[in-house]
Amino acid sequence: MKKYGIIILLVLVVAAFVIVPLINNSGGEAEETEIARFETPGNIQAKYGDNVPVKFSIPEGLVKVELLYHDSVFETWNNPKAQKRTVAMQTNYYGVGTRPLVLRSTFKDGTVLENAINVRVVSDIVPEVRFVKILKEYPHNKENYTQGFEFDGNQLYEGTGDPGQQGKTLVGPISLETGQFIEPKNGLDATYFGEGITIMGDLLYQLTWQNGKCFIYDKRTMMLKGEYSYVGQGWGLCNDGKVIMMSDGTERITFRDPKSFQAIRVIEVYDNVGPRTNLNELEYIDGKIYANVYTTGTVLVIEPTTGRVLQEIDANELVVRGKNGGDVLNGIAYNKGTKKLYMTGKYWTKTFEVSIDK
Repeated sequence: MKKYGIIILLVLVVAAFVIVPLINNSGGEAEETEIARFETPGNIQAKYGDNVPVKFSIPEGLVKVELLYHDSVFETWNNPKAQKRTVAMQTNYYGVGTRPLVLRSTFKDGTVLENAINVRVVSDIVPEVRFVKILKEYPHNKENYTQGFEFDGNQLYEGTGDPGQQGKTLVGPISLETGQFIEPKNGLDATYFGEGITIMGDLLYQLTWQNGKCFIYDKRTMMLKGEYSYVGQGWGLCNDGKVIMMSDGTERITFRDPKSFQAIRVIEVYDNVGPRTNLNELEYIDGKIYANVYTTGTVLVIEPTTGRVLQEIDANELVVRGKNGGDVLNGIAYNKGTKKLYMTGKYWTKTFEVSIDK
């Protein structure tokens, strides 16, 4: 009898392990259906400035329901009755880009569950196509794998990369007339791949590609003053005199505090079709961000507040005239005093003074 009793006990134990989870899972699914849910099928795509109707249902018994757009609370309902609602979402709150839209349900026991979709906002502007016109040619050092290009007053600075990992990353002032570095300059060892540069006040900032480091130099002595850390890749830098703007090879541009390098906000760069990725070397000109599109002869003109692409500059004539066995277009420098614009590329033999024409 003991033998049969043990067998029966084992069967009951096994059954408990199988049946109880099934009951719990069934209950969980039932609870999941009682959260506030979107009735809009799939994700939403709209143009910047549109009012998009968003439909959702709220069940009985919730303490609170919140509608969040891009992590900000858009609307709140406390102790709501069971209902179906439609809210007109204005798509110009956070510029263009893909943002999460979330319904957050809070239960009486404090449990919080969410139902989410994405809102993809493209630009309402078809970018105006423009072309570069070459005004003058200058020599450029064909040993320079150009990553950063920027004026400070009338002095031009350049930062280079190091594709061969030979310790050839350099940064410092260069002569526009000769294309050569002027002392003092500074360099990084082969473990670092130099990227974009920008200058604010007495400091020059230099990104690294995959090291998550931004080095800071005294612009006059080029002595290293310190460094900041960031997450992700570093590509291009520019500034508006107040904040630093940084690209990372995606469609994102991050605005950073120059005193801490902490992120302040992020824009996503979209045209009327979708995201524009591979944003590389940057320049801030008259309230707009100019961005080289890596591996192309294209420069985008971007609205900093929204991320919308306003113009698309075809600079392929420069590629034909200046590449001469080098690499891609990459380098925009604007002299605010003279109002002159210069462009070059990686390992190019020439730098060009250009105008932008229709």
